[in-house]
Amino acid sequence: MFQSVLLQQVVTNTVVAANQVIDTAKNAMAGMPVAPKQDSLSLWELIVKGGPIMIPMGILSVLTVYFFIERFITIRKASKLENNFMNHIKDYVHNGNMDAAKALCTNSVSPVARIVEKGILRIGKPIKEIEEAMEGIGKLEINRMERNLSVLSLIGRIGPIFGFIGTIAGVIKIFYDISLTDNISIGVISSGLYQKMITSASGLFVGLLAFIAYYILNAMLDRTINKMETASVQFIDMLQEPGK
Repeated sequence: MFQSVLLQQVVTNTVVAANQVIDTAKNAMAGMPVAPKQDSLSLWELIVKGGPIMIPMGILSVLTVYFFIERFITIRKASKLENNFMNHIKDYVHNGNMDAAKALCTNSVSPVARIVEKGILRIGKPIKEIEEAMEGIGKLEINRMERNLSVLSLIGRIGPIFGFIGTIAGVIKIFYDISLTDNISIGVISSGLYQKMITSASGLFVGLLAFIAYYILNAMLDRTINKMETASVQFIDMLQEPGK
């Protein structure tokens, strides 16, 4: 029985294909234009074929680019510090010119300057108290620089999930449509599948983009934190120098 059904399906598909060829030949003989087969799709056509799930994917990609640029500018600006900053601070402190040292810190936008300024304001108090005050300011500065990095991490996780949801939903619809018809065509199935796989590819792309952005910003942040820790150690060592 199965062989009979399979044979009937093959014959049906063959007849349909033959009719299409005959119609095409008739149109060509009558001088009617024959619609060319589309061999490629533009990027916009691929996005449209992905379906409604491409809307949140587009929003996630825009958020990724926005937060990367915003954090990149912020962290890069925070990492800039005058090469002789700590040497100037050391000279001012050893000469007792605290006002000049505070002014130098105030005129700098670097978090290193905020930490050193807090240490200068605590000069005269126990070293332990100075260290704790500088450490507290350092944590606040790090939190400011880390702002919105968690958003990039979240997008990197949920981007591929959104893509797979779109693909699974599309596959479910394809098989539901198959259950409603007796004429199963490989062309129809493959066409529907490639359209739904677009969402998976988009989700992976957005997730990869967010991951790369998150990694780059974290690397920049680590270098800035290292500068902050180095400056803190140098300041404390300066206060503990003998005869100073």
